[in-house]
Amino acid sequence: MNCSIVIRAYNEENHLRRLFEGIQQQTFKDVEVILVDSGSTDSTVSIAESYGARVVHIRPEEFTFGRSLNLGVKSATREFIVIASAHVYPVYPDWLETLMSPFQDARVALTYGKQRGPDFAKFSEQQIFHQWYPDASNFKQPTAFCNNANAAIRKSLWEQNPYDEALTGLEDLAWAEWAKEQGYAIAYAAEAEIIHVHNETPRGVLNRYRREAMAFKRIHPESHFSVYDFMRLTTTNILSDLWHATREGVLLKNLASIFWFRTMQFHGTRMGYRDSGLVTPQLRETFYYARARKSKDGSKRDVEPIRYK
Repeated sequence: MNCSIVIRAYNEENHLRRLFEGIQQQTFKDVEVILVDSGSTDSTVSIAESYGARVVHIRPEEFTFGRSLNLGVKSATREFIVIASAHVYPVYPDWLETLMSPFQDARVALTYGKQRGPDFAKFSEQQIFHQWYPDASNFKQPTAFCNNANAAIRKSLWEQNPYDEALTGLEDLAWAEWAKEQGYAIAYAAEAEIIHVHNETPRGVLNRYRREAMAFKRIHPESHFSVYDFMRLTTTNILSDLWHATREGVLLKNLASIFWFRTMQFHGTRMGYRDSGLVTPQLRETFYYARARKSKDGSKRDVEPIRYK
């Protein structure tokens, strides 16, 4: 089973080499890499070309997440398309192998893998990674939740339904919901683990969640997010983060970021909705509710992780 890897990038010279190094060390060797660049002014393009990637260009003013992905997938020559953010890198050399394994079932349309943050990631961001990406795999999950920072799809199904180019985000969720409506399964492969590097300012966090809320509202016009939701979810998630940070003995160094991260997260969500009420219960649980977790990942693998330079 071979695959194409589509990477969306803009000024990613600080992260891209590690991703390409991780790809080179995979047990899967027959891969084609396509980088969709949206006007980088640094060495992103030259780095990608030095690793043998094919570069597809999209003008910055034409960029949307869906449009850039459609360009990349259209350029791919393989049936299985792996989608990765430019600021992620695989933990294990069998990342591609484990991400692709659910496709042995012909009814699986999309797979996605575990995400974790680097050691310097904000504590609240780490909490989100743990609640969204558990240690146990689920090859027939009940919801359409997924994430295109670390995912794979069948190109033949994409040809039937390309990504929505009008969305401000969550093009992956919209596509997965379509796939489930057609009777296909969404698979979560926990062993296909990557490190996702986010080092955002408070404004960056606010804008990310505002954008995603705008997209969610477009996908689900009936959904709402009230001032009460903002206050309740901000408070409960801050309290949950404080409790976990205290248990792990890292409260003092994370105290300030916990307050500003959660406030910006839900303030951005509120701005994106500009409405009142509640969102769909299943997706609300997936996106917003904090869940208790262990201080360290509960699963251990026998696979030796990649040792990056």
